[in-house]
Amino acid sequence: MVKIEVFMRLLAIEDEPRLGQLIVSNLTQAGFAIDWSQTLGEGKEFVAANCYDLILLDLRLPDGNGLDFLRALRQSRNNVPVVILSAADTVDDRVIGLTEGADDYIVKPFSSSELVARIRTVLRRPGAALGINLVCGNVEFNTVSSAVSIGGAPIQVPRRELSILEALMRANGRVVTKAALEEAAYAMDNNRQSNVIESHLSRLRRRLESADAQISIRVARGIGYRLEETRDQNAVSDEFSSIP
Repeated sequence: MVKIEVFMRLLAIEDEPRLGQLIVSNLTQAGFAIDWSQTLGEGKEFVAANCYDLILLDLRLPDGNGLDFLRALRQSRNNVPVVILSAADTVDDRVIGLTEGADDYIVKPFSSSELVARIRTVLRRPGAALGINLVCGNVEFNTVSSAVSIGGAPIQVPRRELSILEALMRANGRVVTKAALEEAAYAMDNNRQSNVIESHLSRLRRRLESADAQISIRVARGIGYRLEETRDQNAVSDEFSSIP
C-alpha cells in the first residue's frame, strides 16, 4: 500500500472487535493515524478532544444508532467527512445514510484495498484533506505543481516552509501538532533537526504577512498550530495567539 501523509488522522467507530482491529491494522499500514472507538459515547469523546480528517462510522452500535451521531455532527456544523460502514445493503439504507450527511457508504464485508481507496477518494474532494487545490483566505496552493499564490500573485516559498504550509492548509483551520509539522518538513530527511520548527514557522509567517496574505498562523499553547483567516489583522482569538 502507498504511504500517505502522517498527519492524516482518522476515527473508526466500530463495535465488532475483529473488524475494528483489522481496520486499525490496515489503515495504519496504509499510513494513516487512526483512533478506534467501540461505542458512540466514546466516539463523541474522541471527537470532542481531537480534530479528525475523516470518521468511519458503523450504524448499529451498542449504545445507539450511528445515524443519530451523524445528524448531531451535521447540526453542529461539523463537516468532517464521514464514511458509513454497514451491513445494511439496500438502496434505501444507502440513500438514507447519504441524505443524512455521509460522504460515502461502504457495505460490509469489504476489502482493505477498497476501504483505503474509498477513503482517499473522499479526502481528495474539494476542500477535503487530500485535495489538489488548497485555498485559505486569499492564499492558493496547487499541490501538484507546488505553486503558491497570494491574491493571484505567485510567491516563492522554500521547500520546508512549503511543506509546513501544505500541512496547515490541508488541516483546513484545525490544529496540527508540532510533531506532525516536523514530520511534514523533514519526512524524507534523515538529518532532521530538533527544535527548529518554530523558526520555519516564524519565517513562513513573515513571508505571508509581507505578501498581504489574509491568513495567519496561530499557536495553541502546548498543542500545535493552525491557520486562521484574518481579513481583520487585529482580530486574535482568546484560545490562539499569533506566532512572533
